[in-house]
Amino acid sequence: MLWKIVLSGLFLIFSFPNFNLSYLVFISFIPLFFAVENKSPQRAFLIFFIAGFIFYLGTLYWLYHVTVIGFIILCLYLALYFGVFGWILVGGGFKTRPYIFLIPFIWVILEYIQANISIMGFGWTLLGYSQYKNLPLIQIADFSGVYGVSFVVMMVNLTIYKTFKEIQLRRLDFSSRRSWIMICSVLIITYAYGFFRLNESRNPGLIKVSVIQGNIPQELKWDPDAQDMIIEKYIALTKMSALDNPDLIVWPETSFPGFFETDKEMTDEVLSLAKEIRVPILIGANREGDQLRYLPSADTAAGAVEKVDYFNSAVLISGEGEIVDTYDKIHLVPFGEYVPFSNKFPAMHKLVLGELGEFTPGTEFKIFVVDRHASPLPIKFGVLICYEDIFPKLAGRFVKNGAKFLVVITNDAWYGKSGAPYQHAACSVFRAIENRVPVIRSANTGYSCFIDSRGRIYDSVEQNNTHLFITGYKTSEVDYRY
Repeated sequence: MLWKIVLSGLFLIFSFPNFNLSYLVFISFIPLFFAVENKSPQRAFLIFFIAGFIFYLGTLYWLYHVTVIGFIILCLYLALYFGVFGWILVGGGFKTRPYIFLIPFIWVILEYIQANISIMGFGWTLLGYSQYKNLPLIQIADFSGVYGVSFVVMMVNLTIYKTFKEIQLRRLDFSSRRSWIMICSVLIITYAYGFFRLNESRNPGLIKVSVIQGNIPQELKWDPDAQDMIIEKYIALTKMSALDNPDLIVWPETSFPGFFETDKEMTDEVLSLAKEIRVPILIGANREGDQLRYLPSADTAAGAVEKVDYFNSAVLISGEGEIVDTYDKIHLVPFGEYVPFSNKFPAMHKLVLGELGEFTPGTEFKIFVVDRHASPLPIKFGVLICYEDIFPKLAGRFVKNGAKFLVVITNDAWYGKSGAPYQHAACSVFRAIENRVPVIRSANTGYSCFIDSRGRIYDSVEQNNTHLFITGYKTSEVDYRY
């Protein structure tokens, strides 16, 4: 039985980047289904839990660069969803007809809860994301999201398992044929819809965008002695990209090596740069905001204290060198940018973040506007910072507010040379399809690339067949009107 658990875990691991053997996901649960035959629900929970734990250890291993303890805790937590699925499966799922549809539906519900539950929402390696390169299959995401693709994946697993089971029992009956008719019908309809969406005509509207990949080592990113080197590097890359005559230049998350506006000299350098090249620049920067707060525990007689808020922001600078607008990151990383319940348990904050301050979440789904050289009509876009692109509702709000394309600024240098940047980009592929808008990614290092509204990655910052830990820029046209 142990070999079946390990085999399923490995199949799932190999289905995701960097292995990219995405076809294995369609058979990855079959060993587990056989492993839980004639087992109690409690035993099935344990079997699926172990397989899930192996899977998350193998796909999220890069998190050890950030926190080993947090990495283990997260894997144990996510494996619980596998365990619950196994418990439901044996407790009644296999006994219900037609389970070919019911069981995938249960799996999708668990994925949805996993991705959206309060502060613990982490929808990173959902089954559907393994298919991010399978463009015909994943076009259904525009009405089903990634969960629809996960549904199809689980349905294929169940159909193949059922067939093997009946061969084992030497009993191939009408029920088996009916299952194959159903799954073939689902796949034919899915792929037919996919090819239709991939080949339908469009009325294009083009904007030219440059993305900058600074490749600043993580150990130097906040080193005061490295500030001059960092800002000079971004200025040099920006001036080179400006020669392509783009409508917008994008810097990655926290590319500004200080606090924007607070560090006046560096701020003036960036504003002067935009004015010199006459191109709008979107930069990632931390910002400070002083606010007068009234706290009952304050030492002052009136109870007033000055509190500094820190924001992880995107700042748009016009081609005239003026600050146009800012977006403050709404969905902060728990235990990275803030500590949940730290106001009630201050010791928890010190244990996790030490003396570092917490970030304050933004509240407004800010829409930026940039002018095209070739047209007087302004183009609206939204920005997702760091892992905000793994949340479909967040991306959808920007598009609902009028964004014609989305920009993702991130820093995936934390995770070393691993599959993390490509797993992250897979989420962006689905956000593009779900909203039928292009997605532009700019990373400090990672996968800086251009994704069209069909989910096709068509251009990227690349050197010697790699995207990671390289310095460069890329200018490409973006079809913002679908």
